[in-house]
Formats: sequence, structure tokens, C-alpha cells
Amino acid sequence: MKTEALKRVYLFQSLKNSELELILSIARRWKFSSGQTVFKEGDVGDRFYLILTGEVRISKQVPGIGEEALAVLKPGDFFGEMALIDDASRSADAIANQETTLLGIERKDFESLLFLNKDLAYAVLWAFSRTLCQRLREMNDKLQAMLAMRGGF
Repeated sequence: MKTEALKRVYLFQSLKNSELELILSIARRWKFSSGQTVFKEGDVGDRFYLILTGEVRISKQVPGIGEEALAVLKPGDFFGEMALIDDASRSADAIANQETTLLGIERKDFESLLFLNKDLAYAVLWAFSRTLCQRLREMNDKLQAMLAMRGGF
């Protein structure tokens, strides 16, 4: 895999080619067929994923209702990053919507890489922070809309 593919991922856009090579050295390619589960809510979070091709649906099972899709992610998006930040279990399901190729990076490898490369750590963790803030704002907007529809906001 070439560094150009990583350059398309928001998380890594500000990195130099030498830093991208370091990321690639710890990454592993995963292939999933349509409908195949990447991980389930409650699973141990030990890696995060970048979407190279295909789509991944992030969803939760709602009792009495069934699956509620939270997001459909496309090439260049990443998910499961909370596994790199805390030791909590997965907070949602991730399911391939179609044949999908992912790049997976394990927490232990990622932590070691960032510990040894402080500039890389700063750039990546800053991008993580911006992404988590954006996702939190989107979730707040969805919650506000849902409560408004119920007349409770």
C-alpha cells in the first residue's frame, strides 16, 4: 500500500511521507464481505480501522425496535478510534455494507509508535480530538432534533 491512500484520510492529512510510512508499517489489511460484522457492541476495543474501499455501517441495537444506524462511513473515513483512547468496550456495532477493505491498527502498536515519535503523536492526537468534537456535535444535533420531534426540548 502506498502513502497516497493514507493521505486521503483526514486523520493523516497533515503527516509527512516518512510518518505515513511508519503508520503503514504497523497497519494490517482486513477484508469483509457485505453484511459481515467488523465488531459488535460490547467487544473488546483493541484496534481502529480506516476504510480503503466499501462502506461500514455503525449502528446500535435498540430494544423493541431493532437496529438503529448511526452513520454510514465511506472510503477515507475511520472508526473504532475510541479503542485507542480508553479501555472501554465497543459502544456500537460496525458492519460492512458491501465488500469492504479496511486498514486496521492495533492499540499496542499505535501507542508504541506515538511514544517514540512525539511530533507524529501531536499531529494524530490533535486530528483525533477535532474528529471526536465534530462527532459529538453531530450527536448533540441529532439528539436535539429527536427531542424536538417528541415535544420535549
